[in-house]
Amino acid sequence: MILASGANHYRFLGLEITRLKGTGYIGSLVSVSSGFAADHIILDRVWMHGTAQDETNVGIGLNGMTSTAVIDSFFTDFHCTSLSGSCTDSHATSGGSGDLPGGPYKIVGNFLEAAGENIIFGGGPATLTPADIEVRRNHLFKPLIWLKGQPGFVGGSGNNPFVVKNLFELKNAQRVLFEANILEYSWGGFSQNGYAILLTPKNQWTGKTSVCPICQVTDVTIRYSTVSHTGAGIQTETALSGSGLGGEALAGERFSIHDVTLDDINSSKYVGTGTLFAVLNGWSQNVLNNVSINHITAFPDPTSHFMTLLDLTTNPQMSAFTFTNNLVTSGIYPMWSAGGGSTNCAVKDIPITSLSTCFAVFSFSDNALIAVPSNYPPNDWPAGNYFPADTNAVQFVNYKNGIGGDYHLLSSSPYKHAGSDGKDLGADIDAILAATSGVY
Repeated sequence: MILASGANHYRFLGLEITRLKGTGYIGSLVSVSSGFAADHIILDRVWMHGTAQDETNVGIGLNGMTSTAVIDSFFTDFHCTSLSGSCTDSHATSGGSGDLPGGPYKIVGNFLEAAGENIIFGGGPATLTPADIEVRRNHLFKPLIWLKGQPGFVGGSGNNPFVVKNLFELKNAQRVLFEANILEYSWGGFSQNGYAILLTPKNQWTGKTSVCPICQVTDVTIRYSTVSHTGAGIQTETALSGSGLGGEALAGERFSIHDVTLDDINSSKYVGTGTLFAVLNGWSQNVLNNVSINHITAFPDPTSHFMTLLDLTTNPQMSAFTFTNNLVTSGIYPMWSAGGGSTNCAVKDIPITSLSTCFAVFSFSDNALIAVPSNYPPNDWPAGNYFPADTNAVQFVNYKNGIGGDYHLLSSSPYKHAGSDGKDLGADIDAILAATSGVY
């Protein structure tokens, strides 16, 4: 469905929007005519889908649209095929590219299934940044039958697997509320490492040219949500595109991540790093800053890390990093260098040293760091944190090996009301359950 130039004030209600089976590659099922604009468009209780094995690139392409809503709808079978396919990146919803204004957008109450990024903003040439984006009460999902080796595996032509990337990614967006969402299943093995969420402003490199110097990811709140069954957790990064050949984008700053649970993070099953949080800077100007991670309950792969850091010592330090009131298992290598050799600020892999070297200003306190290996004793960490020996010492209602457990704290837990704000350490489980109630 192509919206003509100037299309406005349309509400599409109760429709099935799809494509013919076996007719080859299809781009967007709904979009605006190239280079033109539309406004006040609503998709309400729509079933939008591709077919089981054909390549269907995008459900709704939001480029060129303003004041647009996708509500209470169901998106399935958006995928590109590896090796033999015509495309490499698929989305249920996407936007953030082009020369026309974007936003406000309301993406609320949907089931969104796609192999690439279920939702993405950015990733192409742009001269403006979409703003005022509301993403609430959605279920972002990839079916496990798309993972080669799983029973009932379904792929594309030649039985090649679909290209899988992540569940939610921002490369060009500002003023974003991501709230009360359920995210399930994402794995690596293609161009990414299994992270569920990426906040990565990017000046895309196209035809040996940087095409989005104004791209930014700023003023993002992620809260009251759950992440499960992925190869890694959340990546915040300012990086150069084109394998380091591209230019820097405009800004990556003011990210607030709080009251989120991350469980069943498994590096082998879901082909990822197994890391909970990656905080990475590759820019020499306007470096990553003001990242806050607060009241998180999360469990990395035990063979991995709860955090990796990267900032070359030739760049300015990152600043205003906050990691407080969290309840996390540490992994065997708790806070680790993400590469760069001896020039990375985290090269020594000692938490207090890495934090002091990587960040000009930081706050790291009132966290319960569970099962920290003996070769990283409390003296290797900033003061004011807790070090429970194992998950039993935390006293979860039902830890369940970090897979679908009940992560409330028992009334006898030493971490009840132990936060700097008087709340329990970790995520507010009651608030998450209330916010996501009825999300399917």
